[in-house]
Amino acid sequence: MNNNTNISYRRVGDYMIPNLVLPPEEAKVRLGKWGMMHKDYLLKHKKVTFTILLSKGELWQYLAEIDKQAEELFDNLVTQMLKAENITEKLKEQNQLEWVQRMNNIHQRATEIVNLELIYN
Repeated sequence: MNNNTNISYRRVGDYMIPNLVLPPEEAKVRLGKWGMMHKDYLLKHKKVTFTILLSKGELWQYLAEIDKQAEELFDNLVTQMLKAENITEKLKEQNQLEWVQRMNNIHQRATEIVNLELIYN
């Protein structure tokens, strides 16, 4: 077997430990709320997946894609629920408190769906 890879080692006590370097990733993108939540989930519950993505240099791109998908899903769900429940600017003008309550309810339901579908999956 021909191995052209030069691996350097460092001594730690009686052991020789390889000096491993992760492959370079594209510039780390700024993650939004969804990407950070999914990263935390992977770290706590899917450590192998997290490590594999990190070692391949694909973690940040993967998290950015999850973040984008989650944001789009959230926006679409909110829009659909607003239409289905007839929550309009007219309601906002007539009864602000009811409008805020209903909007908060929609945001909570949309968040729960995104979490189940993409973030904690």
